[in-house]
Amino acid sequence: MAFLSKDEIESLGFKSVGHQVQISDKASIYGAEHISIGDYSRIDDFCILSAGEGGITIGRNVHISCYVSIIGRALINIDDFSGISGRSSIYSSSDDFSGRFLTGPTVGTEFTNVRHLPVNVGRHSIVGAGCILLPGVTLGEGVAIGALSLVINDCAAFGIYLGSPARWVKERRQELLEKEKEFLKKNRT
Repeated sequence: MAFLSKDEIESLGFKSVGHQVQISDKASIYGAEHISIGDYSRIDDFCILSAGEGGITIGRNVHISCYVSIIGRALINIDDFSGISGRSSIYSSSDDFSGRFLTGPTVGTEFTNVRHLPVNVGRHSIVGAGCILLPGVTLGEGVAIGALSLVINDCAAFGIYLGSPARWVKERRQELLEKEKEFLKKNRT
């Protein structure tokens, strides 16, 4: 995997970019002027980040794995120390599938009924491979979403959720909060 140089990242015109950010040269970035990326975050091969007016905010030490799509007009926030596993998708915009409206970007907005709602992935949350997060969803701090889950409702802090639609399974341990303190103390930046 080849990563863009610091100069190449700066040339994309991001709203802001932190220190030692790694972005694959195979990632696709749209609306960079609406995207902020925090220190030490990494975006792998074949990811698509497409930010509308609300933007995409990626915190520090966030990993976005291969083939992830992060798309929509409303804000998508991925907080510090979170991870999005391969082939997952996060949408802050969605067409109306009721059949009362047309769908897709090839017709005028007067014929569609697109819903735009912010999505928030809380600090220390982890989204398993192949998951989908739909508009308006909030994952609380430390949430873990099992692979191949469809998230249509908010998820409470430090819960483990899985399924389609995702449902609470059990509590997640919180020792990672102490590990974060140790990490930040050791890596003062």
